[in-house]
Amino acid sequence: MWRGTAALFIFASMLVSRTIQGSAGEPQVDYLRDIKPLLKRSCYRCHGAAKQTSGLRLDTARATLSGSDFGEAIVPGESGESLLYLVVSGSKDYQQMPPAGEGEPLTSEEVVLIQRWIDSGAKFHDHQQSDDSGSDHWSFQKPERPAVPAIKNSAWVRNEIDAFVLARLEEKQISPSPEADRVTLIRRLSFDLLGLPPTPEEVSQFLADKKPNAYEKLVDRLLASPHYGERWGRHWLDAARYADSNGYGFDSARNMWRYRDWVINALNADMPFDQFTIEQIAGDMLPGATRDQIIATGFHRNSLINEEGGADQEQFRIDAVADRLHTTGAVWLGLTLECARCHTHRYDPITQREYYEMFAFFNADDDYDLNFPPPPDMAEEFQKKLDKFDGELAELDRKIAAVYGTPAETNGELKKLMNERTRKMWIKPRSPAGWAMVMQHREQPRITRVHKRGNFLDQGDIVAGSVPAVLPQLPEAEAHNRLDFARWLVDENNPLTPRVTVNRMWQHYFGTGIVETENDFGAQGERPSHPQLLDWLASEFIARSWSMKAMHKLIVTSATYRQSSHYRPEVAKIDPANRLLARQSRLRLDAEIIRDAALVASGLLNPTVGGKGVYPPRPEGVYSFTENDKPWKVDTGPDRYRRGMYIYFWRSQPFPALMAFDFPESNVTCTRRVRSNTPLQALTLANDPTFMEMVRALAKRIVNEASPSDEERIRYAFRLCMAREPNSLEAQRLALLISQQREAYAAEKLAAIALLGSDLKDISDDDKIELAAWTTFARVLMNLDEFITRE
Repeated sequence: MWRGTAALFIFASMLVSRTIQGSAGEPQVDYLRDIKPLLKRSCYRCHGAAKQTSGLRLDTARATLSGSDFGEAIVPGESGESLLYLVVSGSKDYQQMPPAGEGEPLTSEEVVLIQRWIDSGAKFHDHQQSDDSGSDHWSFQKPERPAVPAIKNSAWVRNEIDAFVLARLEEKQISPSPEADRVTLIRRLSFDLLGLPPTPEEVSQFLADKKPNAYEKLVDRLLASPHYGERWGRHWLDAARYADSNGYGFDSARNMWRYRDWVINALNADMPFDQFTIEQIAGDMLPGATRDQIIATGFHRNSLINEEGGADQEQFRIDAVADRLHTTGAVWLGLTLECARCHTHRYDPITQREYYEMFAFFNADDDYDLNFPPPPDMAEEFQKKLDKFDGELAELDRKIAAVYGTPAETNGELKKLMNERTRKMWIKPRSPAGWAMVMQHREQPRITRVHKRGNFLDQGDIVAGSVPAVLPQLPEAEAHNRLDFARWLVDENNPLTPRVTVNRMWQHYFGTGIVETENDFGAQGERPSHPQLLDWLASEFIARSWSMKAMHKLIVTSATYRQSSHYRPEVAKIDPANRLLARQSRLRLDAEIIRDAALVASGLLNPTVGGKGVYPPRPEGVYSFTENDKPWKVDTGPDRYRRGMYIYFWRSQPFPALMAFDFPESNVTCTRRVRSNTPLQALTLANDPTFMEMVRALAKRIVNEASPSDEERIRYAFRLCMAREPNSLEAQRLALLISQQREAYAAEKLAAIALLGSDLKDISDDDKIELAAWTTFARVLMNLDEFITRE
């Protein structure tokens, strides 16, 4: 048995023990990829952040190199002198570690990895382990642009991304998948960049273009489309927790669509991401701020508002401020800042005081409704309302001052109280031209204190706006505000924002980010599958002036992105989660994109970009059981067929067809949607009134636009729905289905009439039977897995 301090010393030294040099041609041992997971699995139980037996801690580079109570633990380059290697290898002079029952034993191959790592210098990562940041965690180090790795199969590489991916594949002796066929590529690109399927005409044009740059031209055309801003704007709105109502029980309507349109327009214009960030966090504080820059601050007005009678408004204001900080932490920094609201973060180097120093940036300001100028014929009437409001407000001020026995203008505290009271008691008249919910900087910022154990009623020390010590600091200044914080988020020295942002882009293209825990880059998050690629992309993002379109083009033109998504059993045995990217990923379409695809296939889509929320059909009585059923006046004109991102979103009564396919609830930020597979989804596609309307329209389109033969109609329908031709077996089975449906509806004409709905004017019985048969056929196509999947 190992005893006391001696055992601990041996184990500590062993951790640092020398590894035998690998033979020529062996891949380099990487600490993050190869060593840290072994230590985490087998050693952290006794030598981690929570417990350091014999003074040895192995979960950070600095602590490991500091050794144990018995002295130095690792001797870089000398595994034979390193107690870590000696104890994990079971040297004859030491008991093998970890002890039985204290951790999973290391295999002989894993021991060799530790030996090779130590002998090669015990490098912890690509950055200096003697940094002054206070943490050696990889994500807190500034990305250093790595060299593009040398690979064997250079013919496969289209850009630098592929070299990083292929280097990992060649380590595992895995070949990448072949390129997907051209139909799959245009359909994949259209869904990823626009959120819409390609039309048959677009597919034909791409297939006919035999020039070497045909694919690149397609990418450029899609990136220039106004629908690009809609697709990538929807991703951003998930993170912004966008909704059209206030939330909580009362959940009244709000006016947020102007912010949503700002996002779409900014992305279409390829606004640099640093500017995109600054305007949303603090656009109102920019010198000479434009109306659009003020509207951009609606990002943080998406927080919930509690209007319930008896609610403590200060409590819910504090909760909204906390939500803004937590959202910022997740979206830009990839950190779980909320963990430090009540106490110092258990895992990441963020103290509770630092939490409230960041909290101060948002606590200092006010919510504000920005009115738009009314039309000329209504301006005079609107001004009268404003004058009346100002008079009533002044009268209320006088009454409060009389109660306190002093004029408001001579009593700063009283004036502050009056402003708070009137702000709660009155709603500023809103222009008939509309308004936008925005942020407004206070001339006299609120004082922020630490909330002891997160309780806003138990306040401690006063704090000023600042950022965690583990990250680069703000420039020297007497005081810092929300604009300083916004600029700090996208400072080129901030190690988190560029990594987090490109990782999230990658996630949307491959289903999983290079860091799988896309909202947690802290110590409890997953390590990157390709750390050098992540750092290269982050540095490239900054080098390309934060251009989002440039990064999208870089990713989608890579050979990695263009691979087939066909499942490969032999690779799945080695890499079941496809983290090495030996193929593309098959992804179920997002909720609103499934509806958009059906609108395009049926020919009903209204492609108008922007504007107020719309009200397509939804099942009658679906929310009749609720205490406060929300108004839903179904649109009967073109707005009925707008894209899914424009559907009016009540937080308490969200559109059912969207929720069936995992649309986020929008109460908190959503940086990655879940993808479930439930019977309710099939029932929604088959029976929801929205989809039934599109099924009928698709059937009419097939009958009216295709050649009259069943074979040609089936081929045309496949091009509309799947962008491809049916194979012989599919065509045969579907032709049989059409024949069977004709016979069934001829025998039961009432069933045909019921299926077709009410729009049956000037249609003969024979035509009703034919249309009903093709309606069933269309229903089948829109229920296929392929229809709702991006290959």
